[in-house]
Amino acid sequence: MAGTSAQEATVDLPLPERTPIPSGDHTVWADVSPLLDAACKDLQDGMLIHGDNFNLFAAMSALEIMDPKMDSGMICKYYSVDEAIENGAAPVPISFDKTIDVQCTIDIMDHLLACEATWHKGHSLAQTVFSCIYLLRPDRTSSHPLLHSYCRVIRATCKTVISVVSDARTHEEEDLFIMTYGLPLNGDGDEKCLSMLKAVEETISRQLRACKAPSSKTRVLEDLMPLQNNVEFEEGYCKALLCRLRFRKHFYHVLTSMRRPQGRGLELARKHIASCISELKCILNSSEFLRSSTLVTHEGSIEDKTTASGRQPIGFDASLNCRLSAPTPPRAIKILSWKKAVEYFMKLLQDLDVICSYPLDPSLESVLHFVVEFQKSQPDLVARAHLQRLLVQDGKLYGRDPVFAVITRAAALRDNTRNHDIQKKESIVQLGQLVINLLKILCTNGAWQRRKLGKILQDWRVVYVQLEMAFRKEFGEKANISNDENVGMKLFQHILVWVEEQTYWIAFRFLILGFELELYSESEYCMVYWYIYVVLIKLAEKTNLKTVVSNGSGKRRGKKKRDSVKDVARDYQIPPSVLFLQCQICLAEGLTMMLAALRNDCMMAQNPSPFNTEHEFYPLI
Repeated sequence: MAGTSAQEATVDLPLPERTPIPSGDHTVWADVSPLLDAACKDLQDGMLIHGDNFNLFAAMSALEIMDPKMDSGMICKYYSVDEAIENGAAPVPISFDKTIDVQCTIDIMDHLLACEATWHKGHSLAQTVFSCIYLLRPDRTSSHPLLHSYCRVIRATCKTVISVVSDARTHEEEDLFIMTYGLPLNGDGDEKCLSMLKAVEETISRQLRACKAPSSKTRVLEDLMPLQNNVEFEEGYCKALLCRLRFRKHFYHVLTSMRRPQGRGLELARKHIASCISELKCILNSSEFLRSSTLVTHEGSIEDKTTASGRQPIGFDASLNCRLSAPTPPRAIKILSWKKAVEYFMKLLQDLDVICSYPLDPSLESVLHFVVEFQKSQPDLVARAHLQRLLVQDGKLYGRDPVFAVITRAAALRDNTRNHDIQKKESIVQLGQLVINLLKILCTNGAWQRRKLGKILQDWRVVYVQLEMAFRKEFGEKANISNDENVGMKLFQHILVWVEEQTYWIAFRFLILGFELELYSESEYCMVYWYIYVVLIKLAEKTNLKTVVSNGSGKRRGKKKRDSVKDVARDYQIPPSVLFLQCQICLAEGLTMMLAALRNDCMMAQNPSPFNTEHEFYPLI
């Protein structure tokens, strides 16, 4: 009876009519609901619909229908940009009330800054910067000079950053970074973005000067319209807009100056970096005014907001590109807060300033030391891409020093050997490519860098063997005879010693990165320390050998053997890292002997430690 009553009470309610999805110029939408209904009747739990050649990658990329995190069509307010515009998602002008229009424009600027920082952190461009509908339709903002100029410089900045990261090929760490998804990055007239921005900046500067005049609060100059309606807020809004526009102008100048070949724009870039940092501080200071000038109450903490005012920006829809661009990741992402975005750009500018302040030393040893020290500050992708592009340009160091000249200088050879025909040999060409690859690898993040260094170690050893075979093949028995007149023999001898030295340096860097990445357990410390000890001792030996070979064939040619030995002993200096390791070894030996003596005299009990238990690990070598 209960079942019958339930059936009688059931009423077939009509389903709400679906909103038709507009078709594009080259697309026609079809309703597949009947097909899905039929499939659901036949499918059982665990079954999957798929086509031919279905593999694991396709399974990982498959669309999970009705999953809020994976189904891009489930949580979507608009089906297209045109529909969003028709429904007033991105109005132009934003408001007919000038005060509200200025407030909303500043909110858009702040949210775009947060989106840009989120993009730099590795998220997709389509879900961050180009979630702004105003950027997707560039021509619509032409009647709004302030917003139009800002959107143009944003597009130009994104295009420049993508170009730098693509050239440096550091995007392999974050594959999503350079994917543009067919977005309108190349807007007509974007090359004139700075001139448009400058014109708007000059207009607002005049308005700021006008409102500072003694009579500005009682009357408005006849030839200049006020920025907004509230005279009391005019100065604050002018300052808030100016610092944001000027930051954009100087930041774009930083990017373009650092792209100049052979580091010619580094000094100019440093000046613009200083201006950027100054404007960012002004942007931070404007937040208090922007929050106080609005009557809207803020829900939640202001620290989590993406705008300085705490308001929700107008003209953004992160889910829109998920439907329009197929490769766009469907998962929703969290945009960095406005304050964290400002902190990110502060850090980025400081890292870029360190790069610009580097004196472009032609010594490879100095370059490697600088890159290692620079990596200790944990720079992000954009800063590391600029560093790599500065170091390696057109297959040369700084775009000016040939790789063979860099190698001969590092191997302590004379300047007149840099044009020797030996550089045309295949093994030397391969060595030059390894040097270039090493510089590129050192500019990547720590995890990627360590993986690549582990692989490139074998390549350096192979090149060493090839060089040694070429040396013996060309000089034969003369390889064991000292012949100062044979320049080719000297070149091979010096380069062979240097390749060994560099190989041990790479091994040392590989081991140290394990500590920085916290890859070692306590039970492995003993093994790793032993490896470092062996590597550094070998490194010291090869450095000493290079010094001896260099001094023996250089300026001491005319000296007696006794004087030459004294000079080598005086000039040779053990690297600080080796000295530090030797001090640590001596301290460890002394402490071990002291503890052993105390235990023997029963004055101290033996406590278990990671180094005297069964967990200690010794590899078979």
